Amino acid sequence: MIEPVDVSLILPAFNEVSRIQQTINQSIDYLRGRGYSFEVIVAADGDDGTRELVREMAKSDPRISVIGRAERSGKGRGVREAIALAKGSIIGYADADNKVPIQEFEKIAERLSEGYEVVIGSRAMPESKVEKSQPLYRQLGSRGFRLVLNAVVGLREISDTQCGFKFFSNRAAKLIFDRQKIDGYMFDVEILVLAKRLGIPVAQVPITWRDDGDSRLELVAGNVRNIKDIFRIRFSSASALMAQPARSKTAARGAHSK
Repeated sequence: MIEPVDVSLILPAFNEVSRIQQTINQSIDYLRGRGYSFEVIVAADGDDGTRELVREMAKSDPRISVIGRAERSGKGRGVREAIALAKGSIIGYADADNKVPIQEFEKIAERLSEGYEVVIGSRAMPESKVEKSQPLYRQLGSRGFRLVLNAVVGLREISDTQCGFKFFSNRAAKLIFDRQKIDGYMFDVEILVLAKRLGIPVAQVPITWRDDGDSRLELVAGNVRNIKDIFRIRFSSASALMAQPARSKTAARGAHSK
């Protein structure tokens, strides 16, 4: 008999061996303390030993599992593959480096309990708290990205498409990610476009966030790839919708604050 799972938490990671154990332990302490049944799925690419470390942790806690490969295959692909495996009534993902404290899930759970099926964290709402800002060049890049994004795919109603703290009802997660194609960072944009075209309203909540100073992002090649992916989203997401638009405000199963 399969035990019911309230929350499936996915942690996409690339070479995060120095931080992943702390993030997993903090997540487990929080979810257990709130009385949730849960699973933690780490989608780990890279060759620094992250997957091996998580496998060792999983030996003593069957609620932990890990997928991934040595080569970098993309955050979007990792999340997509993890969601295909997830069993929770609520399914979501958070950054492996803990940019958003797991305690912010309280705000997510409240909106899910109101009937929303997609609830995302936003760094751009008036009530949000940014404890450590990105460097100025990254902030300017984000503004330019927003202009391109709005011109190509819209989403003007979403204040922050890229915050890595997003949660879904099981139904919405499977509907959206079954159609999701982008392997890289722009998958965050793609899933919001798909939700909109599926007729699934998106709720936004203010969050606490801090920049981790990650210097691994490729500023030139990465941005060129991101722009290409935005145009892919613009022209491919409509054809990905093979079903009738789904009307949402259905209460998410298990979406409750304890």
